[in-house]
Amino acid sequence: MKLYLLLFLVPLLTLFGCADQTDRTDRSTALRLITHNVFYGFTKVPDRKETWLEWMDNQHPDVVVLQELNEYTPDQLAKDAATWDHSYSVLLKEEGFPTGITSRYVIEDVQRYVDGFHHGVIRAKIRDIYFYVIHLHPSNWEVRHREIDQILNNIKELPEGSPVVLAGDFNTFSPYDSLFYAHGRLEPFFAERDGTFTENNLNNNKLDYGVIQKLLDEDFLDLEYSKRNDRYEFPGTFPTLIPKEGEHGDLRRLDYVFTNTYFPGECKEASIIVNDTTQYVSDHLPIIVDWEF
Repeated sequence: MKLYLLLFLVPLLTLFGCADQTDRTDRSTALRLITHNVFYGFTKVPDRKETWLEWMDNQHPDVVVLQELNEYTPDQLAKDAATWDHSYSVLLKEEGFPTGITSRYVIEDVQRYVDGFHHGVIRAKIRDIYFYVIHLHPSNWEVRHREIDQILNNIKELPEGSPVVLAGDFNTFSPYDSLFYAHGRLEPFFAERDGTFTENNLNNNKLDYGVIQKLLDEDFLDLEYSKRNDRYEFPGTFPTLIPKEGEHGDLRRLDYVFTNTYFPGECKEASIIVNDTTQYVSDHLPIIVDWEF
């Protein structure tokens, strides 16, 4: 009789143990996000993609936000995501400069916005948090203002009290970093570009801080800035050391992660990752953020 009960109970314990483990995973008290602009989807440096995939897998992210997924398809993004154990992925579009998001958790309420945006925006809900995948206009400060206004208006349409993450390549400057641009070399660099390529980088011949200031005025928290200490050395996020034609100017931070006041987690770490791998797989450096709930 004892043997019969043991044989009967073991499968039940195994079954309920697996269910309990899955449930605990869904209620994980930690969340890691990586955002990375991956330089034309590795189409210009295909030999570097395998190194990037290995690096991503070693970071064990829970959510990944990507920009410049050029020539990607949904299947290709899903294949890449599987290498870092993500079963869920969303691609914004298949033309131009797509963005994407992948997750080890279910991605819900996916919204794709293209009208009024140079590249477009993905909004997706993961673990009851709204993630916005950002890639603002690369060379026009006025367009960036219109884009961020659209995003802020979209956030106001969410249910009251909704936690929000904004992550990606904002292609603009933060007032928190103005000290690191006091050398004055970026203004003539962008002035030359504005004249040569008919771009619109400078606002009255100055760097524009207004886009990020709008987020700060809405009480969004700049996570990388919030974790700086007295030993902080400004790494920027662009350009890296990857071989690339042309002149690209001095170091500047173009990539950010923001959370609103309703975000429930505590940010334990938010860092721009600078090492021998990240300096050579893309022209942007990635950012990793860790939260505890």
